[in-house]
Amino acid sequence: MSSIRAFFKDTFLYGIASVLPRIVSFALVGVYTAVFAAPDFSSQTKWYVYASFLNILLTMGMETTFFRFYSMQEKAGTGKTYEKSQVLAVSFALLATLSGFFLVTSLIWGGFFKQFFGFQDSGTLYMLVGITILDTLVVIPFALLRAEGKTSRFLSMKVLNIVVMAGTTLWLLLILPVGSGKWQWLCIFPDCLAGYKPQVFHIFFANFIASALTVVFLIPELRKIPRPKDSRLLKSMVLYSWPVMVAGLAYMVNENLDKLLIAEWAGEEANGIYAACYKLGVFMTLYMTAFRMGAEPFIFQHAHLEGAQQKYSLMMSWFVILGSVFMVAVMVNLDVISSLFLRQPIYRTGLEIVPVLLMANLCSGIYANLSVWYKLSDKTWYGMYISITGGILTFLTLWLMVPQWGIAGGAYSTLSTYLLMAGISWFLGRKTYPVPYKIGRLSIVLLLAFGSSLLCFYTFRDNALLRWILFIGFCLTTAALSKTELDALKKDH
Repeated sequence: MSSIRAFFKDTFLYGIASVLPRIVSFALVGVYTAVFAAPDFSSQTKWYVYASFLNILLTMGMETTFFRFYSMQEKAGTGKTYEKSQVLAVSFALLATLSGFFLVTSLIWGGFFKQFFGFQDSGTLYMLVGITILDTLVVIPFALLRAEGKTSRFLSMKVLNIVVMAGTTLWLLLILPVGSGKWQWLCIFPDCLAGYKPQVFHIFFANFIASALTVVFLIPELRKIPRPKDSRLLKSMVLYSWPVMVAGLAYMVNENLDKLLIAEWAGEEANGIYAACYKLGVFMTLYMTAFRMGAEPFIFQHAHLEGAQQKYSLMMSWFVILGSVFMVAVMVNLDVISSLFLRQPIYRTGLEIVPVLLMANLCSGIYANLSVWYKLSDKTWYGMYISITGGILTFLTLWLMVPQWGIAGGAYSTLSTYLLMAGISWFLGRKTYPVPYKIGRLSIVLLLAFGSSLLCFYTFRDNALLRWILFIGFCLTTAALSKTELDALKKDH
């Protein structure tokens, strides 16, 4: 099997493992928007924003670092060799130590953190701490499964997590409210006795149960992790990973600052509408995640092989081509999708932001693909600087756009940020690690995709036939523009 075709196979298999949980989580949006008012949806969205920042801090960029060090036996130019077992041991030990420190700090300063995050009860805070720690402990075991190609094990653990989370959520939000008296003996909450009412806290509790069970079922992998002995490896990995962590924090600013500032500048209801419509952009996020799961091990494994740059260029081309088709397909069916998942009409008043957010997420994926140059040249601080620049631009554009345009300002802020970051990364990477990307042709594909998406929403929204004709025309045009990529895929061995 050719290397690129092997990459697509890995993308498909690991994509299922990562995309399926996100699909189920997205399907639950229909439950959330049916049960909770817009301000409540805003509250749970902000909780997950905090969780995402804490997750970046605790994981410290160690997943990417693990793949980098696990795939190479010798540090270029030093003559030092690293044992894979010690890469595994040091990675996990560092994350476990950080998790323990975070737990102790949270127990001591719980009152301060509760006030800082604006939580109404301590339970919400401790759910945040618990879920973040549990998810951190499984980062390296999951990365090891990917590195060793244990697809079925990886997939089964991901499916277990989402089944437990979804089942517990449906139980707490839909089943108990109907028959709390009948089922109260199975419920640990005091409010199950009489007048049970679903609360946003119950969503977090369902996540906690799922994360805890995932750790339990990964105990066989955890027991295989040896004790760390190589202190020089720890230093090397930390030097590589901390810029990745800072870049991750800046990336989370780009992804989530809008959901915090819109709540302040436009109100909780507007933020709830924005957050719900933002979820429709998850379709592009799912595609990006599936692609990244296959791409990250592939990039490091092929870094020192002949023709690697050409393969990375082909990967980028296929990412843009397939992502553009996916984007237009979502817009063709937007009203059907939104009616299924945004259950209350008030949430659908913000659908104008969806084509912009889909394009923004596609640009985010392009930036992620472009990052190959600083990861392979061990210059991860460049990624940090680019992400910090993006974070600054995010704040400035939100400050300028949201007061004037409302939630649309948040969407255009996200798009402008990722366009800038992708442009900077491409410009800087040309000399450090040149990859022959087809910039001109891919730019045409992106413009056609965005234009087609806007036409679907603003011009042909009431005419399904014309939308599908437009989609077919776009696919045929893209296929004609992609003849070189199709030929390259056929010839790749």
